[in-house]
Amino acid sequence: MTNIDWSGVRDRVAALSTTPDAKVFGANGHGWLLDPPLRPAELAELEEQLGVRLPEDYRGFLLEVSRGGAGPFYGLFPLRRVDGRWRWEGDGADLTEIGTLGEPFPHTGPFNPAAELPEPPDEEDFGTVEEFNSAEDAYWELHDRVAYDPLHTVGAVYLCHLGCAYRHLLVVSGPERGAMWADDTADDGGFTPLAGPHGERIGFARWYLDWLDEATAKAREPLHG
Repeated sequence: MTNIDWSGVRDRVAALSTTPDAKVFGANGHGWLLDPPLRPAELAELEEQLGVRLPEDYRGFLLEVSRGGAGPFYGLFPLRRVDGRWRWEGDGADLTEIGTLGEPFPHTGPFNPAAELPEPPDEEDFGTVEEFNSAEDAYWELHDRVAYDPLHTVGAVYLCHLGCAYRHLLVVSGPERGAMWADDTADDGGFTPLAGPHGERIGFARWYLDWLDEATAKAREPLHG
């Protein structure tokens, strides 16, 4: 998606700053605060370090609105420049493999890396507690190695967390470039592209602006209880 009109977004977010946190999920995490946008030279440096051009709507947001802060769920992971290197910061932002963002995201449809794993061991199948504990430890070691393999998310940037280790990410390389995806591996749900009512992919701009519209509508509702 290109040519997004980001004008007025900062003002709309600022207007929500007096909204009680209870009305909009995650507002207590970002407090309706937006970091300053990136300068063009900063974006150029960021993309040079990443080795990839970010999707146009996200680039526009970074340049015209903010480098992070108020946004869906607990807010957008902010970009920070630390010791001359750019990175995203937040709960799960470190899952972004900075060095592989130029490689194609490996999925084009829902994918659950844990789907092919065997069932966890059953205590009734073991003669002793020690044998069961050993088998259980081995199973979960295998599970975590398979489910959380960083190869699953090359070419994608984690942008926010939803709580309980659920997160959303933006694909920046490969056939799914520009699409927002959900990472539900925390409950073995795998990875799923965010889609509209007709199955269309949802990009960053729609994801963010839909949230802003919804937050604005909720702010106008009476607070019950």
